[in-house]
Amino acid sequence: MKKTMRALGIFLLLAAVFSPLYAGGGKQKQGGGKQTQGGGSDAVTLVMGSWRPDDTAQMNNLLAEYKKLKPNVTIQFRPTNPPDYNATLRLQLDGGTGPDLMYARSYAPGRELYNAGYFADCSGIGGVRQNFSAANLAPWQMPDGKMFAVPFAAVSHAVYYNKSIFKKEGLAIPATYEEFLALCETLAAKGYTPLANGVADEWDILEVFYLGMLPNFIGGGIERELYESGAKKLNDANFAASFKAMADAAKYLPKGFESVTYNDSQALFNTEQAVMFMDGSWTVSVYAGAPFEWGLFAMPAPAGRKTLITFHPDMAITYNKATKYPTECQEFLAWLASPAGAAVASKALPAGFFPMINAAITLDDPHANEFLALNSGKDTDARFVWPKFLDLYAPMNQAVIKVLKGEQTPQQAAGDMEAAAAKLR
Repeated sequence: MKKTMRALGIFLLLAAVFSPLYAGGGKQKQGGGKQTQGGGSDAVTLVMGSWRPDDTAQMNNLLAEYKKLKPNVTIQFRPTNPPDYNATLRLQLDGGTGPDLMYARSYAPGRELYNAGYFADCSGIGGVRQNFSAANLAPWQMPDGKMFAVPFAAVSHAVYYNKSIFKKEGLAIPATYEEFLALCETLAAKGYTPLANGVADEWDILEVFYLGMLPNFIGGGIERELYESGAKKLNDANFAASFKAMADAAKYLPKGFESVTYNDSQALFNTEQAVMFMDGSWTVSVYAGAPFEWGLFAMPAPAGRKTLITFHPDMAITYNKATKYPTECQEFLAWLASPAGAAVASKALPAGFFPMINAAITLDDPHANEFLALNSGKDTDARFVWPKFLDLYAPMNQAVIKVLKGEQTPQQAAGDMEAAAAKLR
């Protein structure tokens, strides 16, 4: 009988250790289960959700480095297909099966999950207030100042260009948007396709091209806030000029650009069928083995205006308010918010994703450093619609595409944007 009871006890213990509930995969209750305080001997497994499956290898490297500091804590990286992340995460959180740690989107989508009681308050995590600028905290901050996540990485926008062709043809980097258009005209006259961008996937022509160059026409964060409040209108001369700039660039896109996907655009640039590509920093590794020399330049502003950079706060990490292991989650996020943790993250993050901490970070990839160098001496801002006007995303996306196709004038597009914005103010 004693042997039977002992065997039963061992079985129950093993069942508890290897249960999905223990690994964060089942119903979670605040404070449930035994928690490890710091360097205790009890093994703890945390699950981290993300919309970046492409980062699996890099994140596993980062989490392996953290495990060296906390041998008893294992963090499993379980990403979701990007378009499905928001819906999948919400279903998991609603059902009580959400991950312990998770990527948090900036601005409204993240605030919604905090208000719903799913994201924990990260305001008291060590290093958050001290090691990030007010501008880098704002995308994951509530109106009352509370933080719902720890800033993790930002991305940048610029023009990729084929240095080999520029050298061959004696071309120079343009200093103004007018010079950029003249450069495109010169390339077209020589038989080149100047720009690789298409519109088949829709999101990239808005997020990367249009929103990447928009601050050059309307100004940075201070001006953006005036448009948000209604002090400035989205149908003013500057906003209309931004749509005119897209219309002017249309004839330099690939033939049949309407059916050119984002992957097609990358291939056109990578195979030297297009000379330039307005794209994001996350693409730098795609051209690591390119058989030609390439570089980056900031999309220039019109003559008489300052060139600005879209440096977008892309992702942060938070923890589940219902996790069984709040202490372990907080310790990991505190490490991530420290200069030491950020230094490790900078090595583990894919090239083109930039730590947002106020500490000197050295990046290994030369083109990632080139992207960061473009920010020097220039004002930066998030993509225009993210802070307050996310509901403008879809209509603005369609307006940009219609302008490129000649189905709408720049003035009509700007008028539609102001009518939509007025309803959101």
